[in-house]
Amino acid sequence: MVKAAASKERPILKSKVFLYVTEFFSGMAVMAAELGASRLLAPYFSSSQIVWTIIIGTIMIALALGAVFGGRWADRNPDPDRLYRRILIAAAWIALIPLVGKYLIILISGLLIVTVSTNFLVVAAFVSCMIIFVPPLFLLGTVTPGLNKFATDSLENNASVVGRLSACNTIGSILGTFLPTFVTIPAVGTFVTFLIFAGALMAIPVVYFVAARTKLVASALGVVAFVVSAVCSPMSGFAFWEANLAYEGESIYNYLQVKDQKDRTILSTNVLFGVQSVTMKSGGLTGMYYDTALAAPALADHADSALILGMGTGTYARQLRRYYPDMKVTGVEIDGKITELAGEYFGEPADIPVTTYDGRAWLAASKDTYDVIMVDAYQDITIPFQMSSAEFFRMVRAHLNPGGVMVVNMNMISDGEGSINEALTDTIASVFGADGMRTADVPGATNRELFARAVDGDSGREDAAAAFDALRATTAERTGDTSLERYMADVSARLVPVAEPGADATVLTDDKAPVEVLGMRAIDGLIAEQAGPYREILRTEGIGGLIKAVR
Repeated sequence: MVKAAASKERPILKSKVFLYVTEFFSGMAVMAAELGASRLLAPYFSSSQIVWTIIIGTIMIALALGAVFGGRWADRNPDPDRLYRRILIAAAWIALIPLVGKYLIILISGLLIVTVSTNFLVVAAFVSCMIIFVPPLFLLGTVTPGLNKFATDSLENNASVVGRLSACNTIGSILGTFLPTFVTIPAVGTFVTFLIFAGALMAIPVVYFVAARTKLVASALGVVAFVVSAVCSPMSGFAFWEANLAYEGESIYNYLQVKDQKDRTILSTNVLFGVQSVTMKSGGLTGMYYDTALAAPALADHADSALILGMGTGTYARQLRRYYPDMKVTGVEIDGKITELAGEYFGEPADIPVTTYDGRAWLAASKDTYDVIMVDAYQDITIPFQMSSAEFFRMVRAHLNPGGVMVVNMNMISDGEGSINEALTDTIASVFGADGMRTADVPGATNRELFARAVDGDSGREDAAAAFDALRATTAERTGDTSLERYMADVSARLVPVAEPGADATVLTDDKAPVEVLGMRAIDGLIAEQAGPYREILRTEGIGGLIKAVR
């Protein structure tokens, strides 16, 4: 009787097609919001599996609670107006995420960084998801049980109706998964993606209320919220405090930021403050880890060829071309958009071949060997596990010529038992042998370069030690560049031998490589070091003293 009365009062619900369309767009909006969440959070918290786990977990919590309460509300008061009002609120909320989401993340991070001592990344990402994404997705979780109340005519066809509603939700979810990843985010970005799917969802309750000639003011307010966000969101990007960005955009894999400074152009990917690639407008050394990595060709028996896994915009390739002009350089970069930016903003030489592919998959398909292989695929906590395992480093060694050198950029200095660098170093030592390895910390940075020389037998180990000892002389002989020779003398002084892995060493494998958990510990250490003074001010002087300190 309740359903019949509701259908008479709201003629649009007499058509089950409208109910199925509602379910379809609800499922599509949920998945689009989930994928959008990963891109919204990535510049602030990374795009690691940890962040993905938090996003999926909090969204599942929201949907589960929505299903429970939606069913309870539908049984107590099966008013379709209430259901479509919840959809309207959810759509307006999602539409406002591009406008206010980034500010909320910055505020939450700022408050937590001086109060949370461990697992900052987990806590900050979780709180951000709970505040920004759980409310609208909780409301969307109430849709399926609510629609089931109006779509079911009798118990005889109840299962069929539920099945069709579930199918519509699933099909919508499929489109909400593929469209953002392969179409909207690469084409128009995360902010517009939120608006596209929020607008599609909002159309459903607006059509419902207009057809019923009720809740017109609420519908108008929802449309106004959408329009305001659509107009204002593009006015500021993720890094809304930056004024000199030459480019800000997104690819399938990354948030990308190109900053044009007086003496250099830099690229940041998925972070707002870090530097992943740089080109110096005056040429010469960069002052970054690439300079230390230039020791690799001097340590190798020959310096005729180099492979760069994680080409970026080609900083290391340009350095090799400058100081080793006869060296043949090959690059592999998974993100084709970065390669485009390399040519547009960074002056990457057009004659250096760059393949758009995953580094490990490329190695598996290639039979070529090289004198130098640079592994530059790690970014903060985002370390591809498949490029950190013993199996991967065995592949790298197989692609090195005898006496060749692998250099790995480990970009978070963290030492001691259970650290990410200890695990990576022990893993590489299990493949190359510790005698043929050295590390060098980069001054003024959190990077550490690890050099591993492909040697065999006792004589090979002696040759490796001699090569490390003769670094400066080898550089002078091969390049004749005095500035690089002087810098290599400094690198030589920073080289530290690697100890043989102990019996309890952590060797990362394809089956077990907890790189993100280990990396999170390193991030906690870095945050503790940087935020420690502010935490002490908060403890001793309170919030007033903290505000004065950060002004």
